[in-house]
Amino acid sequence: MAANKEQVSTVRRAKHGWILTALFTIISILWISPILVVVLNSFKRKAFIFRYPFGISANKITEGWSEFIAGTKNLFCGTLNYQNGLKATNFLSCFGNSLFITVGAVLLIVLCCSMCAWYIVRVKTKGTKLMYTLCLFSMIVPFQMVMFTLSKFANMLHLSNPLGIIVVYLGFGAGLAVFMFTGFVKSISLEIEEAAMIDGCTPLQTFFLVVFPILKPTTVTVAILEAMWVWNDYLLPSLVLNINKYKTIPIAVQYLKQSHGQIDWGAMMAVLVLAILPIVIFYIICQKYIIEGVLAGAVKG
Repeated sequence: MAANKEQVSTVRRAKHGWILTALFTIISILWISPILVVVLNSFKRKAFIFRYPFGISANKITEGWSEFIAGTKNLFCGTLNYQNGLKATNFLSCFGNSLFITVGAVLLIVLCCSMCAWYIVRVKTKGTKLMYTLCLFSMIVPFQMVMFTLSKFANMLHLSNPLGIIVVYLGFGAGLAVFMFTGFVKSISLEIEEAAMIDGCTPLQTFFLVVFPILKPTTVTVAILEAMWVWNDYLLPSLVLNINKYKTIPIAVQYLKQSHGQIDWGAMMAVLVLAILPIVIFYIICQKYIIEGVLAGAVKG
């Protein structure tokens, strides 16, 4: 009887598993479909983007193979949209600015916030408690409340350049990063650090040689989340940067909108594809760490 019950339970779980798999597959297709539409339209001629936004005209398929090939050639323009987009936005320069700001901001956030979290956990004083509370409070305050004051101070402190905006991103990204690192550091055994200090390690050596390698899952998770935010951010660079000299990719995409509301949609779709490609590749490479890091930083301790 017990064996039969286990078999029935296994069959039910398998059945429910297939249902959930089908459900999540449909949801995944719905989520990814806008990206596929952007990629498809990035190869279309401007006149056909609005006429056939989701594919190829149905009547072209029914007219015969030769007519279908001819219609397809008329519909698609190859890499012309990409060439126009690269030229119109000065994409390589914008890509360099975005890459420099993103890499610099992520490295600074990871380094400073991991050390800050370690200090907060190991040095338990009223000052560290206040510091942790302020980091959490920064996650609650809406950006719109401080953006005008921020732009004024950034101008006064001469932060309207790629190096300056990296410091600004450190301030805005510290809240989430410190919160996640603090949760993970609480799970690290203090005896490991004590053993390193007995062996002659200084506090900095203990952190970089012992603690920081253990923080790898949370470090990768923070890096992914912060990189996605900084790379795709439009509002903060438009407020802080001198956009006449330094344009990031989101700002360059906005500049494709010409006077009288005219937009080269083909070039814009092509630039959007080029813009999301690096961050998607980065996410795919590091995705196996993100769930582990989020759970470790938010649950442990």
